[in-house]
Amino acid sequence: MALGSTPDWFHISDDEDVVWESRPHPVTMGTRLPVGIGIAIAGFLLAGWSGTDGVGTLTILGVLVTIVGAAVAGARYLVWTNTRYVITSTELYKKRGVVSRDVTQFRLERVQNTSLRQSWIGRMLGYGDLTVYTAGSGEPELTFERVPSPERASSRLSDQLEAVATDESAV
Repeated sequence: MALGSTPDWFHISDDEDVVWESRPHPVTMGTRLPVGIGIAIAGFLLAGWSGTDGVGTLTILGVLVTIVGAAVAGARYLVWTNTRYVITSTELYKKRGVVSRDVTQFRLERVQNTSLRQSWIGRMLGYGDLTVYTAGSGEPELTFERVPSPERASSRLSDQLEAVATDESAV
């Protein structure tokens, strides 16, 4: 989603601006993506190699293995591309789901604390978890998992929280 475009799951008011948006870091796809691609390539090679003597059992098996590998890789990619995180000037949004949708949304005024957590591998690869706590709840309200460049996301969120606090104190 480019800044300024609004998909059907995302409703932005006229006085609201998108200040940051992302999907999880590609590492979120895990090993299923390369494994699925590897299986698809192996099946393709098997079908091609065995297909030189006509269509036989090995050719059919190779085609089936290719389809299974492509399905595994494709499913993992779809989950990754259908997860979105958005910070606007007044709200936070987290959207997940390929077939069904789960959208979590709440106003920045409710945010009490935030935390940024990065493992050592997350620091090396440039991702981390940004967690938001709201007033009246000791549990995390929302976590943006494996956010790329988490310092940037945390900074944008802090800037917006400061702007909201300033607006509230001016009233």
